This record gives sequence, C-alpha cells and structure tokens, in this order.
Amino acid sequence: MSLTPELQQLTILAEIDDLVLRLRRWLNDAPAWAPGRKARSLVLKILDRVNSLRIRLESPLVVATFGGTGTGKSTLVNALIGQEASASGRQRPTTTMPILLVHPDIETTALGLDLSQFQVKTIDAPVLRDLIIIDCPDPDTSETAESSSNLARLRSILPHCDVLLYVSTQQKYRSARIAEELADAASGCRLVFVQTHAEQDSDVREDWRKSLAPEYQVPDMFFVDSRRAFVEQVQGQRPSGDFSRLLELLTNQLGTSRRVAIRRANLIDLLEEALTVCRSDYDRELPAIRKLQEVLEQQRMKLRDTLTTQLRDELLVNRNLWERRLLSAVTNIWGVSPFSAVLRLYNGLGGFIASFSLFRARSSAQMALIGAVQGARWLKSRVDEQGADSSLERLASFGITDQHLQESRMVVSGYVHSAGIDSEEFSNRRDLNVLRHQAATVESQFLGDARRGIDELIEQLAERNCSARTRFRYEILFLLYLVFLIGRIGHNFFWSSFLAPIVGNAAQAEPLLTIDFYIPAMIFLIMWSAMLVLSYTWRLRRGLSAEIHKLAQSMVETRISDGLFPAIDHVCQGVIDDDRRLTELLERTSRFRRELAAGVEFLGGQLRQSASQKS
Repeated sequence: MSLTPELQQLTILAEIDDLVLRLRRWLNDAPAWAPGRKARSLVLKILDRVNSLRIRLESPLVVATFGGTGTGKSTLVNALIGQEASASGRQRPTTTMPILLVHPDIETTALGLDLSQFQVKTIDAPVLRDLIIIDCPDPDTSETAESSSNLARLRSILPHCDVLLYVSTQQKYRSARIAEELADAASGCRLVFVQTHAEQDSDVREDWRKSLAPEYQVPDMFFVDSRRAFVEQVQGQRPSGDFSRLLELLTNQLGTSRRVAIRRANLIDLLEEALTVCRSDYDRELPAIRKLQEVLEQQRMKLRDTLTTQLRDELLVNRNLWERRLLSAVTNIWGVSPFSAVLRLYNGLGGFIASFSLFRARSSAQMALIGAVQGARWLKSRVDEQGADSSLERLASFGITDQHLQESRMVVSGYVHSAGIDSEEFSNRRDLNVLRHQAATVESQFLGDARRGIDELIEQLAERNCSARTRFRYEILFLLYLVFLIGRIGHNFFWSSFLAPIVGNAAQAEPLLTIDFYIPAMIFLIMWSAMLVLSYTWRLRRGLSAEIHKLAQSMVETRISDGLFPAIDHVCQGVIDDDRRLTELLERTSRFRRELAAGVEFLGGQLRQSASQKS
C-alpha cells in the first residue's frame, strides 16, 4: 500500500527521531577507551548540528556561494537576483562581511542564524521566494582562522548551509587551498559546481570533473557568463545558456517541494560521515584491544593451570581421609545388608580389633594398655582431620605472590597503554596495592568453598556408587559364597548326618564337618569378602581421584573467572560491545541514506563516502 506524501514525510521524520535517540543512548554509554571518547565527542557535535537541521526542515533552503578570490561569486549572486546587491571585483577579496539576501515574506528570526554576523538585505526577487542566498567571504585569503577573521566567519556559516554554489574559474579550479576548505565544508550539504567568466575563459568542466571525481559525485556542471545574465535580468529578458539551467535548478528543483527531501538527505549524509569516521578509528584501534584480551586470557590460563595443579596435589595428599569419609557415607546410604556389614567392618576394622582385644584382657594393666592404644588411634584420627583442614587453609592463599603479581602486571601494562584504555591499576607501576586487593578478593571464601566442595563431592560419589544396580551386583556376588557355605553346612548337618539314614537313603550317617572344614571355609570367606571390598573401594578410589581433579579445576576457574584484572576485562568487553553497537548504527544510517538518496540524487554533487573516511 502506497503512503500519502504527508504520511510518508511523517514516517521519515519518525525514523530520523528514532535514529537520533539511539545515537544519544550510545553517547551515554561510553567505555573507558580513548577512541570511544573521541568518537562520542565527534557525534555529539554532529547531533548539535542535526538538531539545528531538524528544526529548520520546513524553513527556506540556505544556499551559499563558495569559491576563491576573484571567481565572480558576488557577480553570480547579483545575476541570480537581478539586482546589484553585492559589490563585485576580479582580483582582491571584495566580500569581507557575509551578505544575507532574503525575501521580505521570510521571517529572518526563524532561520537559526546569528544575524549580527551578516549584512542582511531584503530583496523581492523570484529566486528568493523559496531560498536564502548568502554571499560568503573567500576561503583562500591570507588570514588565519581567528574569531574575527573572514575565514572564521566562513567556517561558522557553512554548517548552516544546505546547498553550496561552488564557483571557480579556469585559473582557480585546481586551487589546493580551496579544495582543502571544500572537503571540510561539503559534509551534510549538496554541491552545485559553476564555472564563471564564460565570456573570456575556456570551458574546463571536463578536466575539473576528473579532478573532483575521486572525492565527489558530480552529476552536472554549469558554465555561465554572470555579467551577461545580469544585463538580461535587468532588461527583463530570460537568461540564456547554462545560466538559464542554473536558475531553473534554484527556482524549481530546490523549491518548496524538494526542500524537506534535501534537508533530510543532508542530515543523514552528515550522520553517516561522522559514524564512518568513528568506524575507521575503531577499526584502526580494535586490534590492540583484541591483543590485550588474548594476553589477559593467557595470564588467566597460566594462573589457572598452576593453581589447579597445586590444589589437586594438596587435596590428594589427604585422599585416605576422603576415602574413609566416602566409605562411611556409602554405608549410611546402603542400609542394612550382608555386604554393607562387610564394608562397615572394613571401615571400622581398627576399632573392631581394639574392641575385640578387650575380651582378651586379663588384668587392669592390659586394659589400660589397650585403652592407651585406642586413645592413640583416636588422637591420630583427629590429627589427620586437623591436617586436612590446615591443608585446605593453605589453599586459601593460592600462592599468589608479589613476584607473580608484578610479572603479570608488567606483561599486561604495556598492552593496556597501547590499547588506549584508562585504568588506575597501572597509574603507578610500583604500587601493587590494587593487585594485592584483587588477589585477596580472589582468595576470599576459597577455604569455605574447598570444604563445601569436598563434602558435596563425597555425597555425590556416595549416591552414585550406591545405585540399585551396584548394590544388587555386589550383594549377589557376596551371597553366592555364603549360600554355598550355608548350603554345604546345612546339607551335612540336616541330611547326610541325620535324615538320610533315617529315610533309608544312606547306610550310615556321615560324620559332622570338623574344624578342618571350617577354617578353610572362613579363610576363603575372608578372601572373597576382601576381594569384593577391594574391588568396590578401588572403584570408589578411582572415582574420587577423578572428581578431585575436576573439583580442583572447577574451583580454580570459579575463583579466577575474572582473573587479576577484572576492570580491564570489563573495559575490553565494553569496547567489543560498543564496536558492535557502532556497526549497527552505521548500517542503519547507511540503509536510511540509500532510501533517501534516490529522491535527491539529481539535485547536485556531494562528497563521496570513501573521501569522508580519508578525511
């Protein structure tokens, strides 16, 4: 469905407002990075100009003359309005004060210009009904850009202009000084190229076009005789030659119907140029940021590998204690069963032997000796527990020495400054207080995490190794021998030695099994139980070693996830996010510019985008 012109205009204005809003949000979220601040400073200045253009969308277009001394700018202006409004001259700079030519029906206070800087002349000329013409000072004077100079006045006027009439001659069209000023002035406005002095100079438009082509889009050029056109205007005749085409362009194609389209295109051109310059700066500086990220990751990996090995070794020193805890947790989960009884017996074998020895005591001295042995065992167990805790306490320091901190700082510092990142951490190369504070933060709560991690690991392993399938397998294997043993004893006791002779299945009763049977049977029972227990504990030990390694790695990664330089990491990530946002803004602006370009492409030349990137 096609939109009405009014609705289409409102839609485009809404798109502009949304783009400006996104840019302002981007301005308020700057990383601590020098190119980021520079980019925002540039875009902020552009947005101030955008606001001025946004307010003036419906006001008459501002057309300014631009060219070197003696190129006939004032003569061209006089010919356009058909009156002697500006003094003209061929050699010296004639226009020293900008002249503002405006129609009587136009309210000058709504133009957004500092009228005190102009000679304002109200003239009732047809060409001024939809335009405001400014006869500007020359850019190739010998003056510096001081606040009161003509060059400074020119530079203050150009940002308010919508169209520049770039006036030149056969002698001036290759002037380097004028080309330099034009490159700064051409941003955000349309260009109309006019060669004057047609009555005496040769037509150099083709060569002029070739010299401009690398930096400007030049759809058309005009070769005019301003003096002849002025006489024709005064006599009431229609101007002839290219001057007629130029007047047609100013009065019709730059009229009210095209005013808003031109300003919109100029506005978006200006935004795209600013964002393109920012994009170019980012592309030049981002490799240093990515290199810094690589260095930070290398330092983090180095620290992680060292601390993982240290933590794993410290935990494995007390593996026997963790195994006993794990076996106790297993028996608690397993419940009451034949094989769990064997596991309990194995886990408390020392206590069981000591308790059994009490029954062999024959005197108070022997009982005291057994009690002393049992007390020594308990004391050793407590010492082992405390040793494990002290081992975990040693882990809390992580071994992050000042030497390691200084080495990491020296490696990272140079890359931080090369990347243009502002960081107080590197303001004083010999001050390690910030790094020590960060190291303490890394080390904080690590002791609690280690203890809690061991407890959780034991619980998880106990549950994993007490599954129904595992319990069923070990219980069946253990009961196979018990069933055989009980069956053999029961068969001898009830059948072969008692019932078989009674029912006549045997001629005489077999003798009961003697101690020669029970001793080997108990030995094989112990051996079978030991084999199953060793198999199960080996399974637990293997899982415990693997989980301790994983625990060490995960704990170190958790504690050093930000490394020793979290602020630098945060800035680097902020720069990468900022680069992505800038790319999105530039792509959106470029797409919007292409949508608007078709409607204003024929209106005049403009600065190429590649040229704006170079500038």
